[in-house]
Amino acid sequence: MRALVQRVKNAQVAVAGQVIGRIGKGLSVFLGVGKGDGRGEVLTMAEKVRHLRIFENESGRFDRSLVEVGGEALVVSQFTLYGDCRKGRRPSFTDAASPDEASRLYDLFVRDLAEKGVRVATGRFGERMEVTLVNDGPVTLWLEVLSSEGSSPSRT
Repeated sequence: MRALVQRVKNAQVAVAGQVIGRIGKGLSVFLGVGKGDGRGEVLTMAEKVRHLRIFENESGRFDRSLVEVGGEALVVSQFTLYGDCRKGRRPSFTDAASPDEASRLYDLFVRDLAEKGVRVATGRFGERMEVTLVNDGPVTLWLEVLSSEGSSPSRT
């Protein structure tokens, strides 16, 4: 499972010109689900996102998590995080999970964040979306949780 996480002042997602999700201070999370990912990877990633200490304390050090600052999360499905561009000019998405499996695990990720106290806004799985955000810092991190099948290196 992969996530591109950005600390934001605000963010929103629109489908067909209509805003369907909006947050204030928090994290924009672009979430990709890979083949072999399951419940364990989802819960590990959700825990990592909730407690990642990338918000500044009074001294300006990264010392506070999303939960500690009462931040929100905008979670957008992003299968293109599994795009492999090593060969040729067109990305290959063979390492991405099937749409049905990815949708199920995306929903579990969103549900886990919400059940543990994070206000979550979402995009719409499988739709063409327009995401607008104001990156705060800028702070952008790449997170990866190794699937139990070992299909990619861990970067958590």
